[in-house]
Amino acid sequence: MHIEPGLVDGAKIILSYATAAGAGLFTLKLAKDTIRQQGLASLAARTAITAAAVFSFFELLPHYAVGVSEVHFILGSTLFLLFGAAPAAIGLALGLAIQGLFFAPADLPQYGMNVTTLLVPLFAVKALADRIIAPGTAYVDLTYLQALKLSTAYQAGVVAWVAFWAFYGAGFASENLMAIGTFGIAYMSVVLIEPLADLAVLAIAKTLNALNGSGFVTRRLYNAA
Repeated sequence: MHIEPGLVDGAKIILSYATAAGAGLFTLKLAKDTIRQQGLASLAARTAITAAAVFSFFELLPHYAVGVSEVHFILGSTLFLLFGAAPAAIGLALGLAIQGLFFAPADLPQYGMNVTTLLVPLFAVKALADRIIAPGTAYVDLTYLQALKLSTAYQAGVVAWVAFWAFYGAGFASENLMAIGTFGIAYMSVVLIEPLADLAVLAIAKTLNALNGSGFVTRRLYNAA
């Protein structure tokens, strides 16, 4: 979901700096909570894993340009369930930065928009998980419906932010409306696939009890809140 270069330009792009800064500040709060719960070393390890995973998702998994942006399999809810909100957020930001710096420098001016589009829906997933997953339920025991709700929330958030940037940058002309609609419809493929990926990864994690208590996954993966 890279915002196309030139979609938002000039003075308008300043808003993206503000939204990215807000997302960054909230990420710092989450990181502080994570360090208190599992320590700095665990946060660093999980962040490194998620950053590498995000970079791989962007570069290796299928992705294609549709409408105002690109369709990617970001697996945001999967990263959240395995590693927790703070490592997932930092990993998303780092993976996106690495891709931009070394492989897609044309995307760097849009970094604030792209990082906002990735992180704010992740925060929504965390809030939703706190509401729909009982405190006594470990993430490895989620149902398909719960995984679907989390994945849909993430993907809907991505589409909503892409649409916002497109409207903000190019207005409500019919051509722009059509491009936004085409992008949103194309993203349905991700909504259908990601919950299955979540459950598959959680099923694998359930068999790897050696990870329970380690610093490489979020404590909630195997334990009650």
